[in-house]
Amino acid sequence: MIVPPDLVSPVLDRLVSNPGVVHLVVSEDRSVRPDGRVVTCEVAREVLNDLVEHLQDEGLHHTGAILVERIDTVISDTAAEAESEVPGHGSDALVWEELEETVREEGELTPSFMVFMAVASMIAAIGILSDSAVLVIAAMVIGPDFGPVAGIAVSIVKRRSEVLRRSSATLLSGFLVGVVASLLCVVVLRLTGTAPSRYEISERVLTAFVAHPDTLAAVVAVLAGIVGMLSMTQDRHGALVGVLVAVTTIPAVGNVGLGAAYLQWGQVRGSLLQLAVNVVGLVAAGALTLVVQSLFTTRLGTRKRTSPTRASRG
Repeated sequence: MIVPPDLVSPVLDRLVSNPGVVHLVVSEDRSVRPDGRVVTCEVAREVLNDLVEHLQDEGLHHTGAILVERIDTVISDTAAEAESEVPGHGSDALVWEELEETVREEGELTPSFMVFMAVASMIAAIGILSDSAVLVIAAMVIGPDFGPVAGIAVSIVKRRSEVLRRSSATLLSGFLVGVVASLLCVVVLRLTGTAPSRYEISERVLTAFVAHPDTLAAVVAVLAGIVGMLSMTQDRHGALVGVLVAVTTIPAVGNVGLGAAYLQWGQVRGSLLQLAVNVVGLVAAGALTLVVQSLFTTRLGTRKRTSPTRASRG
C-alpha cells in the first residue's frame, strides 16, 4: 500500500487490530507519486474483502494505492497462527476485488478477443459441416466467451452497471463477429468447391444437437456455470477447460453462420435458441454460485487450522 501521511495512523491501527494481518512492514522509504509511506503486509484471504472495503472507506484508493498480489506459499508459524484465528478456509475464500479485476480484463473488447471468436466459430462451422466432434470440441476450447459471461454474472451480483454494459457489449460483438466469420468461411468453401453444394442435415450424426436444444442442454449449462465460476474464484483453470467443452455457445454461433450460408433458417433459429439457453444458464448459475459462495465465505466458514506451518495467503 501507498499510504498518505494523514492516513498512516488509522490504516496502521486497522491493520494491527486485524488478526488476519501478519508480517506488517512500514518502510522508511517514501513514495513520490502519490506521496506517502510504503506499507506491506500479508493478509489471510478470509479477511481480505473486509480489509479492502475498510481501506476504501478511508479513501486510500483515491489518495494512495492498494495493491493485492496472491502469494501461494508462506512458511511461517506466525502466518499459520493468524490463519487459524480467522474463520473459513483460505482456498475457498471469495475475494471480490480479485474477481472483479479478472472479469474486467477478460470482458474487454480487444482485437485478440475478436480473432479468437472468429477462428473458434469458423472451426466450429467446419466441424459441424464435416460432422467432426473433434473440431467442434477444439472450437469450444478456443472460444473466449466465458470471460464476458462471467463479467455479466459478477455485475448482476455486485450491481456494477458499467461492467454489465461492457461485458454484454463484448459478448454480443463477439457473437456477431463469430457469425459473420463462419458465414464468410462457408461461403468461400462453397465457392471453391471444398464444401458440398447442398446442406444435408441427415448426414450429421455427431453434431446435430447444436441446433436442437433440450432440457439436458439447459441442465449442462447450469452445471457448467457453477463450475466455471468456481474455477475463476478459486483460480483452478484446469476445471475451466472442462466448462468450455461442456457448453455449446461457440458451436451454436458457428452453426448460425453455417445455416445462413445455406439458407437453412431452421438451423439458424435452432442455433440461436441453443445459444440463448446456454448463455442464460451460464449467467444465472454463475450469479447464484457467487451469492452462495459469498454467504459461505462470510458466515459459514468455521474451519480452523491449528497445526500446519505452511499457509496459503492472499
